Amino acid sequence: MADEQMASSGGRPPVRPLDTIDRAILAMLRTDGRASIRSVAERVHVSRANAYARINRLIDDGVIRGFTARIDQERAGQSASAYITLKIVQNTWRTVRDQLKALPGAAHIALVSGDFDVLLLVHTKDTRELRELVLTRIQSIPEVLSTRTLLVFEESDIGSEVQ
Repeated sequence: MADEQMASSGGRPPVRPLDTIDRAILAMLRTDGRASIRSVAERVHVSRANAYARINRLIDDGVIRGFTARIDQERAGQSASAYITLKIVQNTWRTVRDQLKALPGAAHIALVSGDFDVLLLVHTKDTRELRELVLTRIQSIPEVLSTRTLLVFEESDIGSEVQ
């Protein structure tokens, strides 16, 4: 039975429901991914062993996909950020996604509904590099029918300010 569930969910373990403690742990780690087990345990009022077990379960279940640093793109030398919308040939999402992932500066890719099919967030050194990325790299992908570039003037992460 467990093998059937794994196969039906693409090889991932079945999703277990999250309780209020799990959600509190996720909120805390979203704010500070470097929080110690001790501080997590104290904040959500469980033992360190319980906090450790819960975090490991959230990782094993694929709820937590990893821990990363939040980068100030401008300070990191990537002063031009843009959302690029793409219309693509029907049923080519996986092919296009794999090509977009390989692009320098690609930060986030999503298959979406609406007037376009794909939303891509990129960070580049400057607008010249952004222009090169869009006009030379992205528009040369055969499955990409059209693009539209939305320059980001200012950005901030929501719900992840370090306290």
